[in-house]
Amino acid sequence: MARTAEWADTISKMPDVEGSVPPKDHGEAESGPCKPETSAPTQEDKSGPMDPAPCLTEPVNEASTLSNETEMRPDLHMDEKIVPPSSVEGKVKETMHNAFWDHLKEQLSASPPDFSCALELLKEIKEILLSLLLPRQNRLRSEIEEALDMDFLKQEAEHGGLDVPYLSKYILNMMTLLCAPVRDEEVQKLENIADPVRLLRGIFQVLGLMKMDMVNYTIQSLQPRLQEHSIQYERAKFQELLNKQPGLLDHTTKWLTQAAADLTTPPPSCPDTPDASGVAGTSSREAINSPEPVSPAMVLSQGFLNLLLWDPENEEFPETLLTDRTRLQELESQLHQLTILASVLLVASSFSGSVLFGSPQFVDKLKRITKSLMEEFNSRPEEAMLTVSEQVSQEIHQSLKNMGLVALSSDNTASLIGQLQNIAKKENCVRSVIDQRIHLFLKCCLVLGVQRSLLDLPGGLTLIETELAELGQKFVSLTHHNQQVFGPYYTEILQSLISPAQALETKVESP
Repeated sequence: MARTAEWADTISKMPDVEGSVPPKDHGEAESGPCKPETSAPTQEDKSGPMDPAPCLTEPVNEASTLSNETEMRPDLHMDEKIVPPSSVEGKVKETMHNAFWDHLKEQLSASPPDFSCALELLKEIKEILLSLLLPRQNRLRSEIEEALDMDFLKQEAEHGGLDVPYLSKYILNMMTLLCAPVRDEEVQKLENIADPVRLLRGIFQVLGLMKMDMVNYTIQSLQPRLQEHSIQYERAKFQELLNKQPGLLDHTTKWLTQAAADLTTPPPSCPDTPDASGVAGTSSREAINSPEPVSPAMVLSQGFLNLLLWDPENEEFPETLLTDRTRLQELESQLHQLTILASVLLVASSFSGSVLFGSPQFVDKLKRITKSLMEEFNSRPEEAMLTVSEQVSQEIHQSLKNMGLVALSSDNTASLIGQLQNIAKKENCVRSVIDQRIHLFLKCCLVLGVQRSLLDLPGGLTLIETELAELGQKFVSLTHHNQQVFGPYYTEILQSLISPAQALETKVESP
């Protein structure tokens, strides 16, 4: 599985950026002193999976990392490293690049011309063009090899007959054939550059982008096969361990048993207060109180939701989810932050009305105020909410004043600050209601999908729709992958937890 390991290592380090575009398919139709740097890929740091049980997780981490990354990040691809021009690195890079192109200009302007740097540049360009070809594009490969035959070009340079403008024109024509549609305009702009040095510089910059386009196209093309291969491999490695350790699914069985019990126990209710009244959606209430018989899919969904409330002191974490534990903890932290954020917005909206909260700019500002104190909230919730309450009340007061509306009275201001500060308490009713509704949203995501769940958000969550969509997508992707790998084991366990009739009606999906 060496190749799998290589892909896991490579893909797990790739950054998350906008979607990639494939190059045009026409079928048949790295550097020394004289070569500038092409656009370099960058990588985004991210935490690797936690390893609470090395004897269990190490054999499957390799495939799990690969399939999790491709599953949870479908738009995974490389991007150009952006260096701020004002930074030291940016200034050094710009100085070195300018020095190279100035040197090239001096060489080409000399009498007789010196083509040494031009030849090195053409060699690099040739290698990039060849790297952009698909395996079946043999005719274009032969054409490029012939047109940019370095031995022949060196002979022409020695006799002073190297035609740089002609070669640049040929390279531009080839770039037009090979570039992705998104690069058409950039290539066309190069055709209007008459200065040979400026033209070569532009060619080299656009070729750097085309290289990344090809890498991203390759990643996207291979993702389905990589996912399927990794899922099969991860399941096989787990089965090997299970054959050696028959009790390996004990914690998983206990986890699903608890989930089944939770579905038959009504959730704790919080009496409506003026802060939370009137915001529950009818469909949400019906979903919570649904009398639908327990099914394997419902139990598994409840089990996944329970993982977002897992007690860190509880060491009986399901064996089938050990490699996902760090990701689940990150999602739990994100859910907690959104609970506080939505609670703050809900309380604030009840005091400032629809006029202020009809302004996206105003809502975004309150979001920034609250999000900036999230880390402090984890360690010092009372102090964090005191700061939030003061800043939010000031922002509401000033915004009402700027719009010519009646400002908050001293009593309303005191009440607003007090209710915001109370969000620091775990038992706060607004916070409890919002937390339940976010969990309800995630449950709907598992059943209906993220997009359909966003169409009918429970009350109080509409202002964090964007953030919820991100959380929901991550949660669904993680659980979907885990279900694909371990579906057969879950089915066997769940059939023993529910009635035989129900077990025959539905099964946990597995590939």
